[in-house]
Amino acid sequence: MPAYLVRLAQIHESFRKAELHALAEVAGVEIEIVEYDDDSPYCIVNLPSDAAAKAIASRAMLVQGIYELWGQGTTYDELRAHVKDTTSAKWPTYEHCTFNFRIERYRGVQATPEYTHTTVDSFRFLGFKGKWQFKNPDASFRIFEDHLLDAKQPHRLYLGRWIADSGRDAKNKYDLKKRHYISTTSMDAELALLTANIALAAPGKLFYDPFMGTGGFPLACAHYGAIVTGSDIDGRAIRGTGGSARRGQTGPKNVRMNFEQYGTASQYLGGFASDLTNTPLRLDAHAPWLDGIVCDPPYGIREGLKVLGSRDLTTPEEKAVHAKNYQVEGYVPPKRPYSFTALLDDILAFAVLALVPGGRLSMWMPTANDADVELIIPSHPSLELRSVCVQAFNKWSRRLLTYRKRRASEVNEEAVRALEERRREYEQGTRASDLNDFRRKYFEGFREFEDMKKEFIRMKVGAGIRQEEASAEADLLEETQASAREKVDAAKQQVQAATKTEESAAAKAEELNERFKVESSI
Repeated sequence: MPAYLVRLAQIHESFRKAELHALAEVAGVEIEIVEYDDDSPYCIVNLPSDAAAKAIASRAMLVQGIYELWGQGTTYDELRAHVKDTTSAKWPTYEHCTFNFRIERYRGVQATPEYTHTTVDSFRFLGFKGKWQFKNPDASFRIFEDHLLDAKQPHRLYLGRWIADSGRDAKNKYDLKKRHYISTTSMDAELALLTANIALAAPGKLFYDPFMGTGGFPLACAHYGAIVTGSDIDGRAIRGTGGSARRGQTGPKNVRMNFEQYGTASQYLGGFASDLTNTPLRLDAHAPWLDGIVCDPPYGIREGLKVLGSRDLTTPEEKAVHAKNYQVEGYVPPKRPYSFTALLDDILAFAVLALVPGGRLSMWMPTANDADVELIIPSHPSLELRSVCVQAFNKWSRRLLTYRKRRASEVNEEAVRALEERRREYEQGTRASDLNDFRRKYFEGFREFEDMKKEFIRMKVGAGIRQEEASAEADLLEETQASAREKVDAAKQQVQAATKTEESAAAKAEELNERFKVESSI
């Protein structure tokens, strides 16, 4: 297959390969990633044709453009030699076409006009006799220079013929600042569109979001042609308000208005109030009906996770009150605390029953930054984990997990039965933090890390270090775990010298070292 150079956006690096593979599957083409590095925006792939490259680029969020690869090298002499060896048969095709050349530098200063003219002129051997045309030429060529930081010369060079730009403009169209109806938990537009891509949203498919909120994911899936619906435990989020969600705007603000804003209202089936454990949707493993599920389940940070129901058994009188009032406008059904771990298991179990074979589940989940994050990724014998993409924050991260529904012939039935028995053994707890380990870490563990910093600063000052210097070192400790280990080791030595009691000082510093090691990994 021909080689193509993909110019990637240098953002959300762990999502880029997953998106390329997903878009190739949507387009029905084969893709082979030949050369890829998270630290570089240049990726070499093999694709069957220019049409396949255009199909992938047309809806990609993390691609800036795709180019037919004409050559590569570590120096310009090597690049020109490679171009002569591999593409000479293509030159006659463009001999009389209008054309242009451009130079793009990554991590390098902008090329001067003189440098550009000299560099482009060195490719005169291509024998192009057509007219130079700045806008809309028949063929546009790009010279890519990949520089290391502070390096005067590029360490990698590429020459490519432009094939297609990407669909990244969609993130500006769906920017939350321009959307009529949003909330504090609305997903970033770029990440929502990226999730829809990885979940294979496309025309003729039906997608569902069980934690719909203001409809960010269904909007993204509808942008790519899917028919969408959703639900939320709080129906008020779907129904919206009669007030203005944006200054200067009047009338109702709700999820449907967002679809009308983007011209996809005909693809929106509507939303309804429900939680995943009490869904009114038909679930039959022998009659699945969903092509995709995309969701960002609540993490239980702002408030504990809840599902419909009562924490305690209600009396007949209480049941009668709810039975009488549930149709009254403004009625809020009772809710009870719920385990985040159980919620993840419920999402997978729902996907197994609702997804057609080959359907996708793409869900976000939080995790502390520790060394064993892979161990907490939920699994199900009927679901194949296709990709794990990480979005890192300061002290925690979240992951986009994408699963494929296995065909019946691929499923281990004994493993399914064993899982069904285990998932009934939910954790025992009545408070939100008892049931949600991530919530507890978020509020207790992360706050305790700040106490560690204060203790570290106190010890440093006690060892004769100025307050400002100790604070600066404590900030460095927070940035990386490796930095924390080095600085605490240094603190240990200074405390030992200052106190002149090696045994007690070493024990104290070692205790602090272990506490920092644990907390900085969260």
